[in-house]
Amino acid sequence: MNPTQNEHYPPVVMPSLDQQVVLTGQKALVTGASSGIGKQVAIALGHAGADVVVNYVTDPDKAEEAVQEIQRRCGIRAMAIQADVAKEDEVQAMFRTMIKEFGTLHILVNNAGLQKDAPFEKMTLAQWHRVIEVNLTGQFLCAREAVREFKRRGVVPEISCAAGKIICMSSVHDTIPWAGHVNYAASKGGVMLMMKSIAQEVAPWRIRVNAISPGAIRTPINMAAWGTPEAYGELMKLVPYKRIGEPEDIGRAAVWLASDYSDYINGSCLYVDGGMTLYPGFDTGG
Repeated sequence: MNPTQNEHYPPVVMPSLDQQVVLTGQKALVTGASSGIGKQVAIALGHAGADVVVNYVTDPDKAEEAVQEIQRRCGIRAMAIQADVAKEDEVQAMFRTMIKEFGTLHILVNNAGLQKDAPFEKMTLAQWHRVIEVNLTGQFLCAREAVREFKRRGVVPEISCAAGKIICMSSVHDTIPWAGHVNYAASKGGVMLMMKSIAQEVAPWRIRVNAISPGAIRTPINMAAWGTPEAYGELMKLVPYKRIGEPEDIGRAAVWLASDYSDYINGSCLYVDGGMTLYPGFDTGG
């Protein structure tokens, strides 16, 4: 039987409009957080007061650098945990370690992802499987463990209006087709409906599940798209706002979605893309 507010939850106490957005006392896990968007999301959550786990797969030195930067800049607790999100046993071990060290979990940012690009007829089954395993199955495995912990603990009103928050990192390519990247686009399309379906199912427990879909963001993985004036000029043809996004743009969006300011937002996707999904090719009438 689904819980009801009267039986299980106290009345909602919303933050006042003059209150700073804070996540004090909350515990966050960000997957794929040793660099790029994930690192900046982890830093932003730390600035808002959350203790943060930095998940990584390889390169423990980069993960530890991220932890030290978060602690130095934010003054909160942070730690690195290695796990391949595509492997169930490693995901479960990561959650056990976090809960043992931090006591619980309030915020999951499902950020880990990768690309294995190829023309469609040359794409190998291994390339297809690896992208789906990390980008989609990995989010499923982490979200499942998070929901189990949120349901176990329930709402703690002095910490948050919600029992827990999950933010799935998607992409504008959950909407925009992307030739040459069929596996990636398929994985992000899957993330979108998985997110909405989970949100629908767990909402009665005051668990919120939403997504962020970044557009063109200045990270090392896509340097070819912005690293020269010529490349940047071509990229701007796709961005009506005429600037590339920064990882900090995604971090600020994640903090808001994780906060009580967005408590009535559930099953939604926030496109942080400078208008890339506004079909800029039609800006002069087509």
